[in-house]
Amino acid sequence: MPGRAEGGRRRLPTLLLAAGLMLSAALPALAQEGEAPVPPALTDENVVGIMTRAVDEVIRPGYRHFQTSAGTLAEATAAFCKAPSEGGRKTVDDAFRQAVADWGRIEIVRIGPVIDDNRFERILFYPDRKSTGLKQVQALLQKADEADTDAAAMAGKSVAIQGFGALEFALYGTGAETLLATPDSFRCRYAAAVARHIETTAGQLAAAWDAPDGVQRDWKHPGPQNPVFRTGKEAITALLGILVHGAEAVRDQRIETFYRNGGTARPKSAVFWRSGNTWTSINANIEGLQTLFDASGMADLIDPNFVSIAGNVDFVLKALRRVAPTIDPDIEKAVSAPDEQQKIAFLLVNTRDLILRLNTEYGGAIGLGAGFSFADGD
Repeated sequence: MPGRAEGGRRRLPTLLLAAGLMLSAALPALAQEGEAPVPPALTDENVVGIMTRAVDEVIRPGYRHFQTSAGTLAEATAAFCKAPSEGGRKTVDDAFRQAVADWGRIEIVRIGPVIDDNRFERILFYPDRKSTGLKQVQALLQKADEADTDAAAMAGKSVAIQGFGALEFALYGTGAETLLATPDSFRCRYAAAVARHIETTAGQLAAAWDAPDGVQRDWKHPGPQNPVFRTGKEAITALLGILVHGAEAVRDQRIETFYRNGGTARPKSAVFWRSGNTWTSINANIEGLQTLFDASGMADLIDPNFVSIAGNVDFVLKALRRVAPTIDPDIEKAVSAPDEQQKIAFLLVNTRDLILRLNTEYGGAIGLGAGFSFADGD
């Protein structure tokens, strides 16, 4: 019987990939639904409700959760530095993973306060195709200037030495084993400063979104005098843009950065590969997309006779979330084992399908017009 069980495990990814390749065919395309649906009017009431839910039930809680987990990570790292131990190390690992996940869920929002003052890059400088960040962090650790352990001064320095990438190298990169050897080592105190600065940046984002007369007001109440969204259509277009660009980022900037079907794998280019949190991050991105789509009630804009359009989007998102957490966290193994390669291929196939269903089917169904494409800048 063990042989049969093993054979079943070998067949599962193949069946999974086959299911992924057939997923697009299994889901009805917009053109197969009959005549194109007539989109409902984007009334003020409809738009205000959707934008309010997106802000109050997804975006604001998302940044607050990230601020909390970033604070926990900063506290855990500081405590570990003072008294290094295996238990303290595990606490840091768990806190790091949670912060990565909470950032991943809200990372999809790449407009608004997060783009001010390079906050996005201050939190995560990635992809780092020329290893700029790596080189700067390695040089910083070698120089061991005490000024680099001051979290308050970090905002005035290169974004490459103050975010998750820098923190991950300090905690998990070459030489990180020394963190357990000596209390209050320079490397550890630098890591603690980076973690604290990430918390500070997260707090700035939470505060910006929580201010009642700031960005949340502009998002909830589009109108002629609104400096962000003059019409409801502009507001909904921006919300859909978060989903489309978020799905594109998962495929193009997270997966294809290190793995392309038929190409040469580059596992050390994957986000969070050192800490084994690549799929933690990617799955959190996908979860963030699904939460925004579902909790905001974007499906309510579709004619009731064509609700399968929203159902198809939700179905693909759930399929992606089922597979991503099952992939080996050791990226070098994941890109070299056939079973794991097939799971990654499943993600690539179905993130492409998700982009098309959001951009073309859903976008058309809510009245953005035939041929609408965020990629074209329309």
